[in-house]
Amino acid sequence: MQAEIIAVGTEILLGQITNTNSTYIAQGLAELGIDSYYQTVVGDNPKRLTAAIEIAAQRNDLVILSGGLGPTKDDLTKQTVAQYLNVSLIEEPTAMQKITAFFDQSQQVMTANNRLQALYPAGATPLVNHNGLAVGAFYQSPDSADFLLLPGPPRELTMMFDTEAKPKLQAVYGHQAQIYSRVLRFFGISESELATRLQPLIATQAAVTIAPYAKANEVTLRLSAQADTQTAAKQLIDATETQIKVAAGDYLYGYGDDNSLAQVVVQRLIDCRLSITAAESLTAGMFQSTIGSVPGVSAIFPGGFVTYANAVKHQLVNVPQAVIDHDGVVSEATAKAMASGAQRQLQTDVALSFTGSAGPDPLEGQPAGTVWIGLAYRDKAPIARLYHFAGDRQRIRERSVLAGLDLLRRQLVLDKLLEK
Repeated sequence: MQAEIIAVGTEILLGQITNTNSTYIAQGLAELGIDSYYQTVVGDNPKRLTAAIEIAAQRNDLVILSGGLGPTKDDLTKQTVAQYLNVSLIEEPTAMQKITAFFDQSQQVMTANNRLQALYPAGATPLVNHNGLAVGAFYQSPDSADFLLLPGPPRELTMMFDTEAKPKLQAVYGHQAQIYSRVLRFFGISESELATRLQPLIATQAAVTIAPYAKANEVTLRLSAQADTQTAAKQLIDATETQIKVAAGDYLYGYGDDNSLAQVVVQRLIDCRLSITAAESLTAGMFQSTIGSVPGVSAIFPGGFVTYANAVKHQLVNVPQAVIDHDGVVSEATAKAMASGAQRQLQTDVALSFTGSAGPDPLEGQPAGTVWIGLAYRDKAPIARLYHFAGDRQRIRERSVLAGLDLLRRQLVLDKLLEK
């Protein structure tokens, strides 16, 4: 079973709005086990829309169109589909009553074109629009692809697709092989290196598709499998993930599209009931702002320090002046002193420190991108790690924050392993 999604709207082609509808529909099709190999965007032009419909109908069992069901002159989807199918448009009485009631209640004059929203192709099953006025339609064709017409506004489309369309698709097409996907998130390894490590697995793995994607400052892998049941597909992915962990498990930090290194680390701190603070020089509060964006962080984050100037490092977190004079601020000794000083000041379980040169000029003879990150963890002796980041000032600061989160994540993972 194969479907194609056609998003209709010149505003999408012009980049004026983001096409979230196709993404939502594709996810729903995957849940139903319906393959979707093509997605098309076409403007509000009947000739080009007809051409797109013809191509889609030739190579698919189902064509889904979103948008173009409204009352305006450029809303031509249902008219174009009806012409392609050689059927007329008929009025859905309940939808017409809803449109009339809407204008009566709002005390507006209903013009003739508003009646277009109640029309649908003859022979189709009308789909109720719970959040709008334009009726949808599901047309089963005896000699062509089937057609599903959905409204363009996302609030209307998602409701109609979930409550009206999906049950009908399930009933008509019956059981399809189930598709299951999982997103693995990695930090500290490049896309090329990860792909190289996994190349033998990618080359020989037929049951599970492994797709790497480079994101901002990290890499994700999307694992997808198709099987008769979700459970069977999940088992295939579980086995592949186990192999991936052997090859690159140190860099795996979490799962899911809607996730981040900060979310994972903060949640782990909350679960372990470990409080945290920070002393930041070159990052100037960026680390604290980052963890502060995670809901629930107040349970473990009482506050922290921005110690940009040398004198403030001494005043706020008691970095000995002798350490600054002897080792400089871009140093292992200063990073350790900042972390342990912040930890003592607020009596937290964990403290991170950031010091270095964000650029563009060198600092203390150290080139831009030279960063020391310190970690004071419970009652252990503080440690510090040296990093060399490339890029402009903002990128160096962002990478520093993520590196600090990853340093802490690895310590938390180590602690968990030691507990076992």
